[in-house]
Amino acid sequence: MTHKQVLEALSGLLLVLFVAMISGTVVSVALPQIIGALNGSQSQYTWVVTASLLASTASTPIWGKLADLFNKKLLLQIAIVIFMVSSLACGFAQNTGQLIAFRAIQGLGMGALQILAQVVIAAMISPKERGRYNGYLGAVMAVATVGGPLLGGFIADTSWLGWRWCFFIAVPFTVAAFALLAKTLHLPTVRRTDVTIDYWGAALIAAGVSVLLIWVTFVGNSFEWLSWQTAAMVGGGVVLLALATWVEAKVREPVVPLHVVRRRDPALAILASLAVGMAMFGGAVFLGQYFQIGRGYGPTAAGLLTIPMMVGVLFSSTISGRMVSRSGQTKPYILVGLVVLLAGFIGLSTIDHETSLVLVSLYMLAVGVGVGMSMQNLVLVIQNTVPLREIGAASGAITFFRSLGGTVGVSVLGAILANRVATSIAEGLAKAGIPVTGSQAGRSLNIADMPAPIVPIVRAAYGDATGHIFLVSAGIAVVGLIAAAFLRPAKLRDSLDLPEPAGEAAEQKVAGKA
Repeated sequence: MTHKQVLEALSGLLLVLFVAMISGTVVSVALPQIIGALNGSQSQYTWVVTASLLASTASTPIWGKLADLFNKKLLLQIAIVIFMVSSLACGFAQNTGQLIAFRAIQGLGMGALQILAQVVIAAMISPKERGRYNGYLGAVMAVATVGGPLLGGFIADTSWLGWRWCFFIAVPFTVAAFALLAKTLHLPTVRRTDVTIDYWGAALIAAGVSVLLIWVTFVGNSFEWLSWQTAAMVGGGVVLLALATWVEAKVREPVVPLHVVRRRDPALAILASLAVGMAMFGGAVFLGQYFQIGRGYGPTAAGLLTIPMMVGVLFSSTISGRMVSRSGQTKPYILVGLVVLLAGFIGLSTIDHETSLVLVSLYMLAVGVGVGMSMQNLVLVIQNTVPLREIGAASGAITFFRSLGGTVGVSVLGAILANRVATSIAEGLAKAGIPVTGSQAGRSLNIADMPAPIVPIVRAAYGDATGHIFLVSAGIAVVGLIAAAFLRPAKLRDSLDLPEPAGEAAEQKVAGKA
């Protein structure tokens, strides 16, 4: 394909990614107001995010595998329809239970849009040239990430719109993306008669992760750390994941190809991606809450205050993408990105409800730069080591683990935040001589309905507790940095496919004759 043809096809893919990204960023800043309007709790706040991430994570490998077996354009269009219908359903939700359920369905579409866009690009462009186009991807994702909070804040603050339009706004974008892809994207139809989908593996992975995340949400509140509920849920989750691993080792078409994951560089890249996933999801989710509940700003102002992190993603992803294409090297940029990411997390771990906004902005900028330099380059590391026929499965694997890191990160950080907030509010109320009730102890996010003397205590508790969750993130970033340090300094290949070994080609030729 010529550069012009690639750009024409890429236009629809960029709009698809924009739709997927903005669906999360539009909601992120408005989420405190949404949960408050629906009388939800901190745990439900976390699960509105976790439900979509978990569904996206569990379905991503399946979409990646389907892309290796069926028509990629048709799959992309199906995903757009799923996403559009579920977005409408989220906008009409009447309580947090309904919202969480519809967000899970929306996550299916989000996971498909993100992985299928990467797979289509990998099928059109060689790894070395891909860095150049990844710069465009990073720029569009950054625009969606920067513009999303501002748009979400504006919608939530506008009385004649209201928070429901944070979900409805995605519909016109999905319609435009569907039409644009129908016109510009032309890929050969791939049909295989020996199609097998590993539904058991996907179901076991989703079930195992879900059980562990539910345990993280309720442990320490509904039951103790050392209890029969903990033993049952942790033991059950481990058994389910062990069964999933056994299934993945046995089936012919696993959703997570163990032969790819077991290789040194892909395994290290996946481990580093877990840290990036936590930064990408956890930062956006809890910083918006910090500015609104911890510092008392409205949704629009909170969206403006998160711009430094998004600007960091925008410039670092665009610039590093072009530099990777020019040099053919990824490791130096990944290492620098993870070092900057770690520095940003360490800075955010020191914030409280009185920290200077200038310092908070600098720390967020560092996190954004770190994410932008490392996220797409870690995908390139894996794509560079597999043949074209495994691009979908390999891309799905790293996206799966990155999303898993974000899902686990949001759930764990949310549980830590909820526990610290409840403790801090109880202590603050005791010092003020105010009797503690259930909602005042941190179980409700409806600040507007709280008595005036309690509001500053709740705000201080959220502002001070946010720093502690980023200290945990910094520890995980260290693990990602160590993993990236052991990556081989490989050169990106110029060809679309790996050269096939002579022995393997002869075997396939003989098998074809047989």
